[in-house]
Amino acid sequence: MEKKYELGSIVVMKKPHACKTNLWQITRVGADIKLKCLNCNREIMMDRLEFNRKLKRVGEEK
Repeated sequence: MEKKYELGSIVVMKKPHACKTNLWQITRVGADIKLKCLNCNREIMMDRLEFNRKLKRVGEEK
């Protein structure tokens, strides 16, 4: 099952961030995915395969 996400999508990850939230916004899409934490505004990058493994569900766009 391929999950549909795009730039600006809000996603829920399986494990929470250190700031106790698991809501992220996608800020870059390519071979790597750049995510911004919606609680503490920290930004991280991970490759697409790792992102697809850790993704729980895709929410609405902001």
